[in-house]
Amino acid sequence: MREELASLCHEQWSGWMKYLFEKSKKNDDGTVTIPLWAVNRWEHQMNTHYEYLSELEQESDKSEADRFITLLRDLGVGE
Repeated sequence: MREELASLCHEQWSGWMKYLFEKSKKNDDGTVTIPLWAVNRWEHQMNTHYEYLSELEQESDKSEADRFITLLRDLGVGE
């Protein structure tokens, strides 16, 4: 179970990093600049407790939680 959960964690992190880099600008020196709109949005989200997020933001987190629930069910946990 640990390997399967670790794989899912990596998949989620990797997906997030791809999204982050798609929204950012790669500079000539190899660094990356995150646009101001994204910095503002993500700083707000990371500093806001889940219960105070918008319904849309909560749905995004629930979607990620569903991936864990599916994996745990597939592994026979909680049955």
